[in-house]
Amino acid sequence: MPHIESDPVFRFLRLMWSVDHGLHRVSKQMSAALGLTGPQRLAVRMIGRSPAITAGELSEQMHLDPSTVTGIVRRLQANGMIVRRVDPADARRTRLTLTKRGRALDRRSAGTIEAAVRRALASVGRADVDAASRVLTELTAQLNRSPRAR
Repeated sequence: MPHIESDPVFRFLRLMWSVDHGLHRVSKQMSAALGLTGPQRLAVRMIGRSPAITAGELSEQMHLDPSTVTGIVRRLQANGMIVRRVDPADARRTRLTLTKRGRALDRRSAGTIEAAVRRALASVGRADVDAASRVLTELTAQLNRSPRAR
């Protein structure tokens, strides 16, 4: 039986779990320092770049279940970082925009997950970033396939 370190699947899985652990750890630190978790900050940054985005569009952009985004949006609204406004073209929809407080958080900041990603991407070449993106995109596709297709 081959040693676990020689198996590329297990090496990759260990790296993925390490990234997941790091994301959760830094998200907790961000919550304490900025008042935002990692997913909440990503939502603020995305709303800042797409003013008047709908919750459904945000869900698609973040690759999160709509119910998860609903919770994020509710917390951001309760903390005065975003406002929801009825869509004038369709009263069944609401549009999300940043408040003054939200706009203050919609900027580059040290100690965030995105700052760590920015540093990591800057430390490797474009070809490596492109290769990693292809692997992660394919992994996402494999994970999202129906159980019967596996």
